[in-house]
Amino acid sequence: MKKILIADDEEILRMLICDSLEDLELEVDTAEDGAVALQLIAANRYDLIILDYMMPRLTGIDVLNQMDDAVKKSTAILMLTAKAQESDRQVAKEAGVHYFIPKPFSPLDLVAAVSEILSLSVGGER
Repeated sequence: MKKILIADDEEILRMLICDSLEDLELEVDTAEDGAVALQLIAANRYDLIILDYMMPRLTGIDVLNQMDDAVKKSTAILMLTAKAQESDRQVAKEAGVHYFIPKPFSPLDLVAAVSEILSLSVGGER
């Protein structure tokens, strides 16, 4: 079973993402801010990390900048962001982001992106 981390400071959005991805049969951890995300990343191996760009305490970029390079290279990183400027995307790419989904986003688009990233079909089958 694939394991993912969802790090976003908005509880309702974390719940929406979890509900949207339910049919993919993933093991999901959640973090309400970047500091908690870093603790979870240090203690677990994730196939995908979904990070909000703007979070309290530590932003998604801060999290990436503090992550071990080997973890960044071996883990898919998807950033949810309302910061859609090219300069923001460039900063995120340089920090280690592989995929972007702009906010607001369609839950169906998120499911499709996560499925593609993890090479899953609905139901968790390969």
